[in-house]
Formats: sequence, C-alpha cells, structure tokens
Amino acid sequence: MGNCTSSERNVIPVKDNTTATTLFKQETPLNSKQVTYRIPALIYISEDQTYLAFAEKRKTEKDTDAEVLVMRRGSWKGDKNEVEWVSGHQVLTSACLPNHRSMNPCPIYERKSKTLFLLFTCVPNGVSENDQIKGKKNRARLCYVTSKDTGKTWSCITDLKDVISEKEKNWATFAVGPGHGVQMKSGRLIIPACAYYFKSKCNTPTSHVFAFYSDDKGNTWHVGEHMDGESNECQMAEILDDEGNSTLYCNARSTSGYRVEALSRSGGKDFDKPLSAKELIETGGGCQGSVLSILSPDQSTWLIYSHPSDKEKRKDLRIYISKSQKDPMHWKIIQCISDGPSGYSDLAVCEDRKYIACLFECGQKREIETIAFKLFDISNAFNIQ
Repeated sequence: MGNCTSSERNVIPVKDNTTATTLFKQETPLNSKQVTYRIPALIYISEDQTYLAFAEKRKTEKDTDAEVLVMRRGSWKGDKNEVEWVSGHQVLTSACLPNHRSMNPCPIYERKSKTLFLLFTCVPNGVSENDQIKGKKNRARLCYVTSKDTGKTWSCITDLKDVISEKEKNWATFAVGPGHGVQMKSGRLIIPACAYYFKSKCNTPTSHVFAFYSDDKGNTWHVGEHMDGESNECQMAEILDDEGNSTLYCNARSTSGYRVEALSRSGGKDFDKPLSAKELIETGGGCQGSVLSILSPDQSTWLIYSHPSDKEKRKDLRIYISKSQKDPMHWKIIQCISDGPSGYSDLAVCEDRKYIACLFECGQKREIETIAFKLFDISNAFNIQ
C-alpha cells in the first residue's frame, strides 16, 4: 500500500511517511469456512487518546453471513506520532439480538455525558436486503449499546423499535452509516442513514438518505425527512462559518456514476436538493465513502473525504479535501493511501492535528482481505489554496 501515481492537475502532493497496520484479516479456522471482516468504522476519543476500530465479523464475505460486531483498541503515542494497538479483537457480545446478525457499526461520542454510543442494525438471519426490497417489508431493527469507559465494557442492547415504527411502514429496509456519526456544536447527535422508501405497494422502493438525531444526549431519537432523489450509504459532517453558524453536509453513495452531496440548514431534519458531485466519481455499482470535518490552522472548517477512485473497480483509495466554507462541494485530491484493491473506509481526527486517521478495506487481490489503519500527514495541504 502506497501512493498512487496520477497525472491529474488538482492533486495536492502530501507526504506519506507512515505505514498501514492490519487490524482485521481474513482467516480460516480449523474445520471451518473462511472468516471475513468487513464494514470498518473508526472513532477517536480525545479524553483517553484512544482509537476504537469496529467491523463486522462474517462467516463468509456475503452480507447475509454477517454475525457479530468486533472491536480493536489503539492508543495514541505522541512521542512517536503513532498508534499502539492492543493485540486481538473484542467480540461485542451484548450488541446482538437472538437469531439476528449485527451490521453497519456507527459509533458516536456524546461529549457532556462522556458516553460512547454504538448504533447498528440487526437483521434476521438468512433475510437479505433483496428479500426485503422485493417483499416491501422492513425486517431491520435499529439498536445501540453504550460504554462509559471508552469501550472497555458495554451496556445491554437497546432496541429502538418505537423510533422507526411509523416510518418503517414505507420502508423496504434501512441501514445506518456505516461509519462514524457526528455531534454538532449544538450538542445534537447525528446518525447518517438510508432507507429503501416506497409511497405505495405499487411503487418500486428507491434508496434515500436521511438522519436519525437526538437533542437530549441520546435518550430519545427522531427520524429526519428523507432526501429527494436516489442516494444510499452516507456520512455527514458539520461545517461552521466564520460567525459560528452551522450547516450539515452529506456525502452519499449513488448509482449515477458520481457521488451525491447535499446540505441541511436544519441540523438533519431535512436536506436541500441534492447535487451530483462531478469531481467525485462513484465506483462501479457504488461504494461507501467517508467524510470528516476538521479545523484548519486558521480555525475554519475543512472537509476530508475518502473513497476508491477507479471508475470500474474498488481500488486506489484516495483522500480528498475541500477548504471552502462557501463552496464545500469543491474538491482537490490529497493523495492515494492504498494503491491496490480497496473498498469501504472511515476517517477520524488525530491528537496531532497535522494527521488524519483512516480505517479501510484493502488487499492484494481483493479489497475484502484485510481492514487496515493508517495515519496520513495533511500538513503540506495547509498552505494550498
């Protein structure tokens, strides 16, 4: 894994002097089928200078063979500018419902109560996404577990069935994230999501982005309005202007050949008309991507985005940057951090603000072979206009 070569004129050269660390790897236990780890999610908790990396553990690579959520813990070592990972992964045994598989980890940290929420969906074993879409009946359930000690111990599972009970009448299925959620400056918690929505039994379900949100530290949750137009797996980030006004930015998977972008002036309750991001191509039939807001050296908001850059295949994972608060949908490429097969990814901040962390799927022949973690240095991008 290294830098991709590119002849594109909007590439910003950025130093890449860190190596990737494999956190999850395909394995073949004795007398068993190959175990695959997919769907990375990453969060950094500054109070403990701790990274938590999440993934789905699957019996095979298929979505229907997902089983449980797993986690790795890493500590930021400022004297070395690196992350030290505890060996072995932790199985999140409480993040399960009987006869269901746990999918799409979506962590978010509530600052005031110092509570880590891990939201995810639980789907009955053997029930596929296509089964639900064809039958126009949602079988997925919205659940979460919490931790007060940075993931050392976890609460029992909470099933938020009452939150979705009215909306799911018009959902064929839904999912959160995958990847991190956002706590806005106001304290609102934002969980990105999408649902296959239909108006009547005569309509074909179409995927639309929306947000789950909470204004009381995660005690109660609400469902925002879905975005116009087709959009799928997504992540969101808060943009603050020079006067401290907040806008929520959404970047979503699409079947259009390009990513879909939209802004919300209502903190995720609804979104403006989405736009096709002509600077951000979509890969093949689509792939999840990650977006993160960071503070620049002059305290303005920048957006960082990660996604495979090949039009046909999931490969060459690139990092992009948007430095304009007035036009956040204008992107430049920073670098490619995986120059082979690569897929889903999730971005997180770092204690040393010249670095950004990325957890991503990658491999030698296929992108589902490993999930790796890497820090990348963005300090060269600080002075680029």
